[in-house]
Amino acid sequence: MWLSCGEQQLPPHVQEVPVRATSRRLLVRPWLWPVAAVALLLPALVALPSAHAATGCSMTYTVNEWTGGFTAQIKLTNLGPAISGWKATWSYQGDQHITSGWNATVSQSGTAVTATDAGYNASIPTNGSADFGVQGTWSSADPSPTVINLNGTACTANGTPPTTPPTTTPPTTPTTTPPTTPPTTPPTTPPTTPPTSAPPAGCSGAVICSDFEDQTGSAPSGQWTTAAPDCSGSGTATVDTSVAHSGTRSIRVDGHAGYCNHMFVASTKDLSSVGPVLYIRMWVRHTTALPAAHVAFVSMPDSSQAGKALRIGGQNGALQWNRESDDATLPAQSPAGVAQSAPLPTGSWQCLRFAINTTKPDLETWLNDQDVPGLRVDGVPTADIDQQWLSRTTPPRPTALRFGWESYGTGDDTLWFDDVAAGTSPIGC
Repeated sequence: MWLSCGEQQLPPHVQEVPVRATSRRLLVRPWLWPVAAVALLLPALVALPSAHAATGCSMTYTVNEWTGGFTAQIKLTNLGPAISGWKATWSYQGDQHITSGWNATVSQSGTAVTATDAGYNASIPTNGSADFGVQGTWSSADPSPTVINLNGTACTANGTPPTTPPTTTPPTTPTTTPPTTPPTTPPTTPPTTPPTSAPPAGCSGAVICSDFEDQTGSAPSGQWTTAAPDCSGSGTATVDTSVAHSGTRSIRVDGHAGYCNHMFVASTKDLSSVGPVLYIRMWVRHTTALPAAHVAFVSMPDSSQAGKALRIGGQNGALQWNRESDDATLPAQSPAGVAQSAPLPTGSWQCLRFAINTTKPDLETWLNDQDVPGLRVDGVPTADIDQQWLSRTTPPRPTALRFGWESYGTGDDTLWFDDVAAGTSPIGC
């Protein structure tokens, strides 16, 4: 049988499927082809989920409050697929005002607060968490938020169940896996070579040279007195005759979480003219590993900061320096920076010593006579270590020495201090 032009005969076992009228119109109206293409693609585009969307999450908001101020440690746990890049938003029901934050970039407009990842902590795997914190002020009320949104998904203390995954077939090409390490490569060697031999341990002739064997009562006395730089609470400081590094006595500090639980023991010796390099050595023993939140156990009034403190303590589980006036940290609290520091071991005596140059940006720290690369300032900005610290070039000028406990979030600890010394010459362990 002859067929007309454009027609063909179907085999007997194949059933003809009617062509829709729309398709026929497209065949004869080619100017409609682009419109049809968009119409066909649009549903598929709408069905594709965002690579950064959170489909389930939970949160904890741990607040430490005092009259007129507060800190809050925030933990957001991702209960859905891994996400790369996060933004947390919440609103306060009181008159809270955020003044600073850590491990996130924080901003506030009215009662609405936005915290975005700091880059190094942008990726959150399934069941992984983002931990960050804020500090602020309040006047009439400081209620905690009950909901924090993670990339638009509401997170509560009980968790948000993951939503049903889309039925649309995902693209065959996977999205690029986010890097597991921050882009900045940490230095492979310390900025400068540490000394090859440790200085002598004796402190005869130093401005401070105390083994606390002259303490006769339960409360620090003589050249030592208790102090709370901002406010005090349930923290205590006592002379302990059952635990000591040498001799039979040490100073015990029972430190507790919360901004108003500051407790320090301060020397009455004036350090304002000790230099040009101030060397300090102390033996420390404590019971609890350094927490993720910021804590300090050495605090020195600093005249270059108008009396605000130059502090050493910990954050993210490792030792760090902190400058109170601008909240700069040494090292930077990126994973690469924290890795260049060291934890403070628990359950045994640790020798901590440091050298503070009062004439130029130069700071060194040793743990058990081992140089800690992440706790060194050498005047040359090094990414993840002292680049942030050197944003302020004025050298420190400590005027006194205090040791004890100060927490800016969560974290209790019991600490002992012994064989404390400060002077113009290096003092070893």
